[in-house]
Amino acid sequence: MQKKIPNCPVEVTLMMISDRWKVLIIRDLLNGTMRFGELKKSIGNISQKVLTSNLRSMEECGLVNRKVYAQVPPKVEYSLTEIGYSLKSVMDSMSDWGEYYKTEHEVLEK
Repeated sequence: MQKKIPNCPVEVTLMMISDRWKVLIIRDLLNGTMRFGELKKSIGNISQKVLTSNLRSMEECGLVNRKVYAQVPPKVEYSLTEIGYSLKSVMDSMSDWGEYYKTEHEVLEK
């Protein structure tokens, strides 16, 4: 079943990356292809179940590619699609804003 895409572009963006974990997955995959274990380790406090669920969701909506190698033990790699990589400017803006907020917050606390 396909979700209806909202008319508002901001709502579309939020629909795609509104989950905290999805943003962190995108952040890490912007640096290149990663295996499941590498992603889990780099993200930190995320369960295997939640990471798997988010990766599947992101694959379904076209943000992430999943490549499975036929070998034992199985090897699976994840990378951003072209559409997923196009979120780089959004992530850069979020990073800039986060740095700005941290700086302003430190000033306010003094």
